[in-house]
Amino acid sequence: MKQLFHKFEQYLMTEKMVAINTLQAYQRDILQCINFLESRGRTSFDQVTAQDIKEFLHHLRLTLKISARTVSRKLSSLKSFSKFLQYHYNHADFTYNVSFPKLEKSLPTFLTEDQILNLFNVAQTDETPTGKRNSTMIALMYVCGVRVSELVELTSSNINFTDGLLHVSGKGGKQRIVPLPDSMVEMLQVYLLNVQPYLFRNMTITSDILFPILYADKVKPMTRQGFWGILKQVVTKAGLPDSISPHVLRHSIATHLLKKGANLRLLQMALGHEQLQTVQVYTHVEVSHLRKLYDAKHPRA
Repeated sequence: MKQLFHKFEQYLMTEKMVAINTLQAYQRDILQCINFLESRGRTSFDQVTAQDIKEFLHHLRLTLKISARTVSRKLSSLKSFSKFLQYHYNHADFTYNVSFPKLEKSLPTFLTEDQILNLFNVAQTDETPTGKRNSTMIALMYVCGVRVSELVELTSSNINFTDGLLHVSGKGGKQRIVPLPDSMVEMLQVYLLNVQPYLFRNMTITSDILFPILYADKVKPMTRQGFWGILKQVVTKAGLPDSISPHVLRHSIATHLLKKGANLRLLQMALGHEQLQTVQVYTHVEVSHLRKLYDAKHPRA
């Protein structure tokens, strides 16, 4: 069964050209299911039925206590894999009639504008080169609403200083352009001139990597986990909730833009979402503001 999965991996990399994080998610989800099926005596996908998949999902929810949202993602991976086997190897669809779990609708967590300002101020108290790098990363992530995977992969050539634009490579290699406010442009100029080349003692960096780290004497991009750890430290110093993650900064700028009158289409383009419905969740966050705006603008209010 794992041989067929390796064929699917090749398909994802060569034909679908998925991002590395997406590939790794497929690997975790499907291999976990294969291991479960093998423990039940299944040796080929011809033997796998929809009931087997339902029992796997049941195992995830009740035995491993995995959230419905994560189970839903795993089932989505399995459905994609099953369709691949059906199309390329004439296998029956073992996910047919397997329903996705019901998801609880939850509003995104976000920081207020005052909390964001506090976060920035605390980050800027560290005036070491690495501290200045970290504060620049935090500011850029909020201001441009980029994903953490997009942030750590940025290079200096992604920045168009003349027009004040940031070129971002998003999920699946999809490109988008995000405007940079003048204050962010200035911050990046100072960073690239006075900080980035001198981040590490006794060496001058000539790499194009925007936010580099030194690993085994080699300059490499910072990892997602590395930035998460940096943000956690600043969040703790700022006295903010421990639950704050890099994605909360992305939720925060979306909420603040909406509050200031941005439309959903603008949010969709800036955040790099394929579907407009993905950003509609933010309309529920600032209901009080929208109510005031409606009352102020409506001719019969």
